[in-house]
Amino acid sequence: MEINRLEGIIEAILFTMGESVEIQKIASAIGHDVPTTKKIIHRMQDRYGEENRGIRIIELEDSVQMCTKTEMYEYLIRIAKQPKNYVLTDVLLETLSIIAYKQPVTRLEIEKIRGVKSDHAVNKLVEYNLVCEVGRMDAPGKPILFGTTEEFLRRFSIQSVDELPGINPEQLESFKEEAEEEIQLSLNV
Repeated sequence: MEINRLEGIIEAILFTMGESVEIQKIASAIGHDVPTTKKIIHRMQDRYGEENRGIRIIELEDSVQMCTKTEMYEYLIRIAKQPKNYVLTDVLLETLSIIAYKQPVTRLEIEKIRGVKSDHAVNKLVEYNLVCEVGRMDAPGKPILFGTTEEFLRRFSIQSVDELPGINPEQLESFKEEAEEEIQLSLNV
């Protein structure tokens, strides 16, 4: 099958599905292996990037999705209702970062790190579709384990959580010292 036809099929699949599609499933649908399918998709990504097009294809772990280029949003807003703008407060960002770096993680583990109840923050992040239930811990009460979603990857423009920035070792040491000082202060009170 010629390359233009394969690109058309992939484009139709991504457009119709409207959400991410595993590359393995696309490869199966077009009758090619995963490496060949990835090459075709990367060629399409390059073409969409070079041409004056309103769409792009993004990669999310082992999946791809067709979406609108960000520079086109202002025109969409003129047509559609103003999209709901979620505000990520410092509390939500702190909770989200704990989940992103420690996943899968329970609500209790999040609260131990933050030092305060986190029910509201976790519930808001679930509502915003940035985190979700990824399973249950094999422990008494079977607490829920939380992890990040594909929407999290999209919002932060990363392909996987492996792309999250690392913590500076000097800063980590500073955090440890501050925590130890706080523990000593609380013991002396």
